[in-house]
Amino acid sequence: MSLPRVGVGTDVHAFAAEGSDRPLRVAGLDWPGERGLEGHSDADVVAHACCDALFSAAGIGDVGTHFGTSDPRWAGAPGAALLEEAARRVREAGFEIGNVAVQLIGNRPRLGPRRAEAEAALSTACGAPVSLSATTTDGLGLTGRGEGVAAVATALVVASAAHL
Repeated sequence: MSLPRVGVGTDVHAFAAEGSDRPLRVAGLDWPGERGLEGHSDADVVAHACCDALFSAAGIGDVGTHFGTSDPRWAGAPGAALLEEAARRVREAGFEIGNVAVQLIGNRPRLGPRRAEAEAALSTACGAPVSLSATTTDGLGLTGRGEGVAAVATALVVASAAHL
């Protein structure tokens, strides 16, 4: 018998400078008209937190271990591509993914109208159900002041039958 394993992942990115032409990509979606986030890849905090949670649940490191900023292959990489690769590596390590739950923390973008679209994009990339929620911090901290956004994710994995 194999018990499920749970992992937690967190990611935070600052908004790009005013006037920057960096696009905003969050939860596997582009957000036209919104100021982007700074980062080595596309800075998709939601996808990155999901990756971190998956790696943590499988016990195989974290985002930095697998997609470090010193590796030029990941420069500008879409978060959905990183999530797809993270899920592949977790499965390669002998685990099946049950689900991922992730929460975006910030004042923008306004997730509600595109939640289903974002969940579909993330679930496709992960190859497992991903549920998404959002909250603000009522003006407190870097997310409340509009300096950036954060995300926290939880992933559930179980050893695959071949690895029992």
